[in-house]
Amino acid sequence: MKSHPKIIDRIVECLRQNETFCVAGHVRPDGDCVGSQLGLALALKAEGKKVVCWNEDEIPPKYAFLDPDHLFEKPKPGRKFDCVIATDCASFERLGAVGACITDRKVFINIDHHASNTRYADLNWVSPREPSTGELIYRLLKVAKWPITRRISDCLFTAISTDTGSFQYATTRPGTFHVSAELVTRGANLAKICDEVYQSYPLSRARLLKHVYSNFRLTHRNQIAYFWLKKADFARAGSEGDDTEGLIDHIRAIEPVVVACVFEEIEPELTRVSLRSKSDKVNVSEIAAQFGGGGHPAAAGARIPGPASSVQRKVLTAVKKALDSAK
Repeated sequence: MKSHPKIIDRIVECLRQNETFCVAGHVRPDGDCVGSQLGLALALKAEGKKVVCWNEDEIPPKYAFLDPDHLFEKPKPGRKFDCVIATDCASFERLGAVGACITDRKVFINIDHHASNTRYADLNWVSPREPSTGELIYRLLKVAKWPITRRISDCLFTAISTDTGSFQYATTRPGTFHVSAELVTRGANLAKICDEVYQSYPLSRARLLKHVYSNFRLTHRNQIAYFWLKKADFARAGSEGDDTEGLIDHIRAIEPVVVACVFEEIEPELTRVSLRSKSDKVNVSEIAAQFGGGGHPAAAGARIPGPASSVQRKVLTAVKKALDSAK
């Protein structure tokens, strides 16, 4: 096998030496978060370890097929673990309520691919060149020489596929296709994954999408597209907020648009902002960092306190400045 970072050997040694594990993920888990958590958890269970997966929020229904054994649980204070592993989580704060429930542990491991990762754990393996954390978990299992079963392959393929936009994003590398091909060889069920993840949307999401197309706005010579999702919009759609993943891609795909923005009301004076860029000259992670957030050059976000109108004005001003500087 090709050479690999020494941190992987240290993590594998730690996994072998301990018995009880919590695999933690970020708030509002996406496909990469869910798939990397479950892929690692299943591998640990196959080695005879005791494992739970914790997230502040429930996993979106479209990923439930990956967890028939219900490894995902609500975080509980007072639990003791030999080892806590955070996957796909760029900062400790992104763990949300899980953070307060994992204090009784021997060792804390952080495995992630976000360039904005704050290296908050005892052992930190952060590799921004990989387009997904799922690919990192694959490499970890290969180094450990642990079996990559059909179920693990489903999880890791889902992680890689969703975080690369079905292999469409510029972050996708030749190695990503090699890893994905290996997962298919090992039994990843492409038909099942595509049906569950990409072709089985609930009616509530269709209603939200109707709202997006009816209410999105263009500005700055049509280079910026944005829309708002208020609590009332979710109520009208009959959605509990699990249907927002991927909505931003519909306005990002508009030909003149360079940066897409979604403003989502979390509380009356707290807004979740998601940003997507189609230009390698506009790094939305740097824009998000101005507001305490982070992410990738082409996909980033932040939670910003303050009146909605003020948040929108500040974010759009920052995006316009970045676009003008990119000329």
